[in-house]
Amino acid sequence: MSNEQRSVGPDRTATPGGTRLGWLFDRNLVSLAVLSTLLVVVSGIVQVSHGPFRMSYAEVGRSLTDQRVLFDVEVWKAFLLGHELPEMSNSNLVVWYMRLPRVLVGVFVGANLAVSGAIFQAVTRNELASPFILGVSSGAGAAILLTFVFLGGLVLYLPLIAAAGGALAFLVVYTIAWKNGTSPVRLVLAGVIVGTIFTSLQQGMFFFLQDISVAKSARAWTVGSLIGTDWEQIRMVLPWSVLAVVLALAGARQLNVLLLGKNTAKSLGMNVERVRFGLSSVGVLAAAATIAVAGIVSFVGLIVPHMVRNIVGSDYKKLVVGCLFAGPALVVSADVGARLFFQMLGSRGQIPVGIVTGLVGGPYFLYLMRKQEALGNI
Repeated sequence: MSNEQRSVGPDRTATPGGTRLGWLFDRNLVSLAVLSTLLVVVSGIVQVSHGPFRMSYAEVGRSLTDQRVLFDVEVWKAFLLGHELPEMSNSNLVVWYMRLPRVLVGVFVGANLAVSGAIFQAVTRNELASPFILGVSSGAGAAILLTFVFLGGLVLYLPLIAAAGGALAFLVVYTIAWKNGTSPVRLVLAGVIVGTIFTSLQQGMFFFLQDISVAKSARAWTVGSLIGTDWEQIRMVLPWSVLAVVLALAGARQLNVLLLGKNTAKSLGMNVERVRFGLSSVGVLAAAATIAVAGIVSFVGLIVPHMVRNIVGSDYKKLVVGCLFAGPALVVSADVGARLFFQMLGSRGQIPVGIVTGLVGGPYFLYLMRKQEALGNI
């Protein structure tokens, strides 16, 4: 198989054809969606049940299915629009207002990072690519820390600031990698270099933080954490997530064509560099929206697309949808798993989810790197 024919999937070349909606009923995709949803629901119930105010799983279930919350317009105005919260029972207040947002933010974090990683893997035609590896996460994180340190009044605009930082990082990566066009290897290597530089900038900015509470919050951003998230974070991430997912699904055909190689894509009439840049912008938006609400959760964008690709194949219509289910399953289960682990040790402390995904993703990245053949020729 020539370099131009090689896809990120193992011996599976994506094709843009197929029925319009028949792919949605692919058995593997449906199985993945069902199992991932069950994992999110079970992990979410376990997560919501734990805290200073202990609740049984039955109590949590009753609160989550309480029609006085589910069908109360005023309650949802409070949740989604920031209106004043109407009177609620103590159990509903704890479940819906205080604990459930952590699970929902985890869902958005997993979905966004998985979709972003899938996009970057198609753009670079390299399954080692992800927002974290390409420096996007580091650039967005540096922009957020800069806001914490010097521009505290702009906290409400964190998604846009994160997007600007991620976009700047990717522009630098793209510029460094450009040499009569770009190549997957140059993009990845440039991303690693730029990511290291922005990570150093993040560490340097901690010396300018005088407020201990602000320093603690900023530190949480650098490792990725769902602790303390509420409905404000959901309101912040929701519109950008919807936009990124819609654009990713709309660009699925172009992503499939990119997998066929630069020469093939050009022969089909595609302006490869323009499409690469446009789809990369969608990947940046998805990653930046996540970083704005949860910080730098590493390796989700690397692990999930690869796992989903092994299950549903390399067709990006199915791959993007699969990532929307598998990404949340990984993040939510990792978050609750870390919490239960510490409780078994008799500790009430909590470990940020970004540390867990990093511990899992680091070895997985090494496995993928070892599996790659002729890395320099990709």
